[in-house]
Amino acid sequence: MKEVMAFIRVNKINPTKKALAEGGFPAFTCRPVLGRGKKRIDPELLSLVLETGELPMSPKGEYLTESFRWIPKRLITLIVEDQQVKDVVEILIKTNQTGNPGDGKIFVLPIYEAYTVRSGERTIEAY
Repeated sequence: MKEVMAFIRVNKINPTKKALAEGGFPAFTCRPVLGRGKKRIDPELLSLVLETGELPMSPKGEYLTESFRWIPKRLITLIVEDQQVKDVVEILIKTNQTGNPGDGKIFVLPIYEAYTVRSGERTIEAY
């Protein structure tokens, strides 16, 4: 089993929920989170702000302010079989990719054990 964690834009949660359900993955956890990337500011974007005196109202504008403030995102987590990871990752990328900085990150982690709280049973079916 694997855990797939994805940090995505807030406005992409409904399309992502729909795409995951249509892809056969209706069960997941979603949490609001705040964070920021470690990207450096693109000098080309910075010169645009200096020339116009305004911050673009776009994902590029969000990118410029990222080093100065927390950006709201959504954290989605799914537990899937090893062979399903590729499908989930493809759905997440296809649904959330805009081509702009800040589209998100996806992490895949191993799950070593799972338990059912009700019965205490250690099982692969616990998830």
